[in-house]
Amino acid sequence: MEAVLSAAAGDLVSRFFSFLMNMYSDIAWSEEKHVERLQQLLLRAHTVVEEADRRYITNSGMLQQLKMLSRAMYHGYYVLDSFKCNQLIKEGSKEEVMTTASFAATYFGTPLKRSRASTSIGNHEVDNNCDLQRALLKLETIVSNMTEFVILLSGCEAMMCRRPYDTYLYVDNFMFSRQTEKQHVINFLLQHNPLGSPSVLPIIGGRLVGKKTLVKHVWNDEKVRCHFSSVLYFNEDNFHGIDNESTSGRLLVVVTFLSDVSDDKWISFYQAVTSICTESKVIIISRMESLERYGTVKPIHLSRLEDGEYRYLFKTLAFGSAHAEDHPKLTLLIEEFIKLLGGSFVGAYSVANILRRDLSLRFWLSMLNRYKNVAKINLSMFGEHLSLRFRVRYPIDFTDFLPSPAAPLHLMPPRTEAEVSGRKLPKIMIGDIIVNPSLRPKGDFDLVTWESQIAPYTEFSYHVPSSAQQQRKTTLRRKRDATIFL
Repeated sequence: MEAVLSAAAGDLVSRFFSFLMNMYSDIAWSEEKHVERLQQLLLRAHTVVEEADRRYITNSGMLQQLKMLSRAMYHGYYVLDSFKCNQLIKEGSKEEVMTTASFAATYFGTPLKRSRASTSIGNHEVDNNCDLQRALLKLETIVSNMTEFVILLSGCEAMMCRRPYDTYLYVDNFMFSRQTEKQHVINFLLQHNPLGSPSVLPIIGGRLVGKKTLVKHVWNDEKVRCHFSSVLYFNEDNFHGIDNESTSGRLLVVVTFLSDVSDDKWISFYQAVTSICTESKVIIISRMESLERYGTVKPIHLSRLEDGEYRYLFKTLAFGSAHAEDHPKLTLLIEEFIKLLGGSFVGAYSVANILRRDLSLRFWLSMLNRYKNVAKINLSMFGEHLSLRFRVRYPIDFTDFLPSPAAPLHLMPPRTEAEVSGRKLPKIMIGDIIVNPSLRPKGDFDLVTWESQIAPYTEFSYHVPSSAQQQRKTTLRRKRDATIFL
């Protein structure tokens, strides 16, 4: 009897293990098919988005479809990268993950955490596969409904400009994303004024989200340039000083406001523009939503890039002309940098330009460790996230970003135009001083964190005074304020 029971138990165990093997084999095969299908859809979607970016689209419905397709595409790239990274983490015996964890433990004391907490490997696999399926279903639905869009797109007039074939060069030298916003502005500028007076378009958005860059990018379009005789730029200090005698023809008037403007001043300015040419256009650039009241058309609101878009931008910039697939260990660190950057355009370009210099795991982990230390120190000193201080150009203690030992590096707000013209100081790029601290000039100097390669070619710099060679002063704060929120 015991022999029968033993044989039956052995048979049940054997069948159970066979069932588990078949189940996980089916899951692996299903995941492989999903990944392959998602890659095919991303290629199709990227082709359509690129083609749409070089054509004039006047149909509002098509612009809405384009925005949906772009968001689904960038989210698909994010899910695909996350899936591949999670596969590396799951297969912890692989050399890539073991090496990454070893370096991370050396620099941080603990290995890098997973991007998503999970109670078990099994649950993690299910969540991972579900994310992949959801992204695939979403993109497949949108792409399947794009047949009419593609047909209509082929009938849209092509722009004269051609962008580089290399994706890295594209995002570094052209405005990234904002396809629908760009088309809305172009359509606004090329349309006749329905009211017989200059139309006004407010562009509202937070600090450093690309409002001026969007306008400059649109102005560089050949069709827009041919439509206007000239472009005039004003701010709230001089916007009342339009010279009617020295200007003529159809004008594009761009006025930037940092604060609210009274109705009387606006009416006076608007009348001056109208007296020159009723077919002129006015664009308001501001962070003040209250200025929407002066618009004659629906305003354009610019916000920070969505997570999928921002991750795609940073990853493309960081790897440059190299293929991310050849550096799986570095791909695991992308998410860590993004958490620290807080969605900042300037931060993405600045940090990526440094990382691109050396695509080794040791260098990237070293940069990540330094950036985390700087973020923690500034949070304990000022009680604000580092990305916020960069965005508003507040003083920053950047000493720990340099290799040790190093003299204190205190970044102060940039000098005014009068100070720059009155006193020439050495100028050095942040990437150069990080790689080689000996390049640091003696005395005061200007530290350039990033120079934009597209109009308006803004230079983002800080003033580093020699008087900052003082001992770092810290402020005691409650424990919860000294915790960095990533």
